[in-house]
Amino acid sequence: MSFLSLLAALLLEQFRPLPPRYLVHAPLVRLATFLERRFNAGERRHGIIAWSVGIGGTLLFTGGVTVLLAYLSPFLAWSWNVAVLYLAMGFRQSSHFYTQIRLALRMEDLPRARRILAEWRGYSTVGLTVADVARQAMAQALHDSHRRLFAVFFWFLLLPGPYGAVLYRVAACFASTWGRRADAGHGEFGRFARQTFAIIDWLPVRLTAAGFAIVGDFEDAVYCWRTQADKWSPDELGIVLASASGALDVRLDTPAFASGESVDRTEIGTGDETDVDRMERVVSLVLRALVLWLLLLGLANLVGD
Repeated sequence: MSFLSLLAALLLEQFRPLPPRYLVHAPLVRLATFLERRFNAGERRHGIIAWSVGIGGTLLFTGGVTVLLAYLSPFLAWSWNVAVLYLAMGFRQSSHFYTQIRLALRMEDLPRARRILAEWRGYSTVGLTVADVARQAMAQALHDSHRRLFAVFFWFLLLPGPYGAVLYRVAACFASTWGRRADAGHGEFGRFARQTFAIIDWLPVRLTAAGFAIVGDFEDAVYCWRTQADKWSPDELGIVLASASGALDVRLDTPAFASGESVDRTEIGTGDETDVDRMERVVSLVLRALVLWLLLLGLANLVGD
């Protein structure tokens, strides 16, 4: 049933993509903002209470609808699973941005490529060169492939029904909304959300990285994972990006995702400099990794039957 739900959600997203930024992300940010206003008094325990209320409330709502629809009809319950997974992933929106950037760079329209990248990431792209835009677009696409596809996929399989997908997506939103603040008060409030999400994302990060390594240049992917991942970012998403850079045989040295400032990073990867001609490799890598996990899930279902 999980395999069929996943296939249905992927097909829906491919042929009928929705703007999840407005249907999912914006409401979740409003929920996070509402909880912060109600509970944030600058201490870590207030963040624990707000996180528990937010996560618990969304899971209770999801569970209530699931139980009700299961009572009415198994097909309605299955359709609900598909709908939740469909909304929780939202990777098609990211791939749209990526495709438009590639087309703009192919047409040598750098200003348009910068505008699309700025809309996608939400930060200024003034002064970026063609190579900068290509690197940042590739890195952001890999980032989103994990957060909006593979990690949701894994948690959907780990927990029954739609609970895993909801847990991951809401926890990711709370971590990014509360856990990235600079001032001390907000930092204490968001510390629990950030630490908890790191635990939730620990296994999916490594599974995504492993998938990229298997379907790409395995030796270089493992080398970059072991020696360069900790130089990329303060969270463990660097494992995914390091593995992917090795698997793609390219070098990625983009600015930080967490701010709009252009700050230098330690170069990651062992291969060629990134340019528009190599942007197609990301699409191929993500598709091959997705096929790999679908095949493994399909085989597991056959063996289980």
